[in-house]
Amino acid sequence: MPNRKYADGEVVMGRWPGSVLYYEVQVTSYDDASHLYTVKYKDGTELALKESDIRSQSSFKQRKSQSSSSSPSRRSRSRSRSRSPGRPAKGRRRSSSHSREHKDDKKKIIQETTLALPKPSENNTRRYNGEPDSTERNDTSSKLLEQQKLKPDVEVERVLDQYSLRSRREEKKKEEIYAEKKIFETIKITEKPSSKTKELEFGGRFGTFTLIFLLPATVLYLLLMCKQDDPSLMNFPPPLPTLESLWEAKVFGVFLLWFFFQALFYLLPIGKVVEGLPLSNGRKLQYRINGFYAFVLTAAAIGTLLYFQFELHYLYDHFIQFAVSAAAFSMVLSIYLYIRSLKAPEEDLAPGGNSGYLVYDFFTGHELNPRIGSFDLKYFCELRPGLIGWVVINLAMLLAEMKIHNQSMPSLSMILVNSFQLLYVVDALWNEEAVLTTMDIIHDGFGFMLAFGDLVWVPFVYSLQAFYLVGHPIAISWPTAAAITILNCIGYYIFRSANSQKNNFRRNPADPKLSYLKVIPTATGKGLLVTGWWGFVRHPNYLGDIIMALAWSLPCGFNHILPYFYVIYFICLLVHREARDEHHCKKKYGLAWERYCQRVPYRIFPYIY
Repeated sequence: MPNRKYADGEVVMGRWPGSVLYYEVQVTSYDDASHLYTVKYKDGTELALKESDIRSQSSFKQRKSQSSSSSPSRRSRSRSRSRSPGRPAKGRRRSSSHSREHKDDKKKIIQETTLALPKPSENNTRRYNGEPDSTERNDTSSKLLEQQKLKPDVEVERVLDQYSLRSRREEKKKEEIYAEKKIFETIKITEKPSSKTKELEFGGRFGTFTLIFLLPATVLYLLLMCKQDDPSLMNFPPPLPTLESLWEAKVFGVFLLWFFFQALFYLLPIGKVVEGLPLSNGRKLQYRINGFYAFVLTAAAIGTLLYFQFELHYLYDHFIQFAVSAAAFSMVLSIYLYIRSLKAPEEDLAPGGNSGYLVYDFFTGHELNPRIGSFDLKYFCELRPGLIGWVVINLAMLLAEMKIHNQSMPSLSMILVNSFQLLYVVDALWNEEAVLTTMDIIHDGFGFMLAFGDLVWVPFVYSLQAFYLVGHPIAISWPTAAAITILNCIGYYIFRSANSQKNNFRRNPADPKLSYLKVIPTATGKGLLVTGWWGFVRHPNYLGDIIMALAWSLPCGFNHILPYFYVIYFICLLVHREARDEHHCKKKYGLAWERYCQRVPYRIFPYIY
């Protein structure tokens, strides 16, 4: 076993991962098994480095003293004192020695430029993302290598310009060459065409074909069961309605009005405009963050309708017809999305929906970010018509319960369900910018899976508890309600604090407020969080989500399993999504991900899974 070279507490120069820059660090410990040194930077960052990435300070000081002894400014002043500008002949006779001296100057300038190191908190730490379930393309390291190859020439040109070592004509020529290098560098980095999808998910072609029919059938079955006096699984199948009763043109018109009503709010020039994460070609799309404003305007419009005694329980009376209308619209939208994706450039296609199989790409989404002008269809559907519609449906169920059962006040169970889910929706809209870093936006294309999920599954399945309580009221005591509320608050606290920690670290890893967080560096230039909530389990936000889902179902009692469909489905969904995250991260981060899994062994449930 090799002996360690550097002792604990020794101050050395450590290379920052993913770069050629060295910073002053202090050795804190050494791992005999992995042969890695744990070092601490001046800004408090702790990383594990190989011995080959560490050098002694003496080698750097020696180089620095050699370069500083003959700095360009000193040489310039000595020449001006010993030789006046009116003696050009002597300069010509010494042209050969002058050229050699110029080359020596250039080499020494390079050394000085290399040793002029910025602080980690001001520079390279901004490349660290720290998101374990990030699904960006795995080409960051190659981009960094290409940039570093061009960097020495660029630095030399800038330093030579600073000391004015060329004539104006030569400087102009060098500026043109430098501009050409920048263009070449941009082309070399951004021209990376999307590759074909080889690993198929969701059961491949057969699985996705089945899901296209199974998902609408599941929604219809759940809603029909909630309409039954005894919604027991033993009463399968429920009485099927006639085809005429499932469709009504007026209901479809109301749904279209709602959809375009939300689209109008989306286009309003209110709210800030932010950039999303870089795409595979390096481009960043712009998004307008005004979902919360749209929610407030929608609430004002609904309040106005209620003031003029509009019967909102019309939504309850035609609930199944609204679900069928939304399903039909999502199918038409999915067909349009696939047809337009056939003309989309290769770089605009989704990394997971470019298999070449029609059914699979239609389901998962062929195009990553389909837009009509500046109107982003996927981003709009992600939070607007379905999520805000979920709150409106819950309100309609609350009013329907009061009318059907002749109550002056809604039941305590209905109040809890409406309050918990309203908090969830308002939180999502208030933190709308965080959705730009989710798997739906940065990895999944916009096809039938997301279109049906956003427009049908979210508003009509997530509101299942409220719909169930209208026909099957449950009376709960105040202590029971208090216990359920505490459970929901615990889930919400875990969910929100974990997401906020992740998003803040992604936006600014050098934030002093996050200095207590530790990361495992990766070859991509990003880091994997191993402290805070993300050091507790790999997906603490999923854990909080599941706890909240249970709290939403508990007010419905234990007479039937139907209102617990949501929490059962949600556990299956998040476990499946966690498996997808594991697969993507293992391919992207390699050995660093294995180290992270050893450090954080539990995935969603602590000490269980």
